[in-house]
Amino acid sequence: MKYGKFAVLILLLFLFACSGGKDTGNLSPEEHLKYAMSLYNDGDYEEAIKEFQSIILQYAGNPVNDDAQYYLGMSYYKQEQYLLAAYEFSKLIRDIPASPLVPNAQFMLADSYYQLSPPYSLEQSYTKKAIDEFQAFIDYFPLDKRVEEAEKKIKELNEKLAQKEYNAGLIYERMEYYNAAIMYYERVFETYHDSKFAPLALYRKINLLIDKNRTAEALKDIATFLAKYPESEYAGEVKKLQNKIVAAK
Repeated sequence: MKYGKFAVLILLLFLFACSGGKDTGNLSPEEHLKYAMSLYNDGDYEEAIKEFQSIILQYAGNPVNDDAQYYLGMSYYKQEQYLLAAYEFSKLIRDIPASPLVPNAQFMLADSYYQLSPPYSLEQSYTKKAIDEFQAFIDYFPLDKRVEEAEKKIKELNEKLAQKEYNAGLIYERMEYYNAAIMYYERVFETYHDSKFAPLALYRKINLLIDKNRTAEALKDIATFLAKYPESEYAGEVKKLQNKIVAAK
């Protein structure tokens, strides 16, 4: 236990030594927070980070602690250090669940991962994390005014995942691995049926099924397509395919 207290003391001394700001040793917790917030509001995020960290270490259990924790995350976010921001927001949610700042922290946790989401062609773990965290925000805080924004961002992220799966189907089709292509097109439709890639994927799947003489499966998917996407630009072509199959019987 003595070693733990000694480590905290050393860290505090290090933070004070690194700080180019004023001496905060005689400030009350509230005054210290006010000073840290002034740094944050002035855009001096590096110094603000040091002060927020100092507050968290010095005033565990004090009401200023959750403000410091939240704005520590925001300071990292403002510097585009999104992984560090996500960590600090999740720490607030985990360690101070009764804080009134938890809804803000949950939204910003999701948005930190959203900022980390890469182009569709790359690995998409951050995209999936962002979707999960935005969904958690919607589930836990359904009356929050940011729910609509969270829903829009989930839709945008799902479009990216759908594009990745659809593109994989195209690649397999060009390589003439038709069963694999059919599998990916089906996955796009089943998982992302509200995305713009779903009718495209189902249309290509139907054509591959017809080429492989799997007409019964094709007719089933044609009926699904016409019922779900009657306004699609491909609806006319799909209807012609249906008529052609029926006429050939």
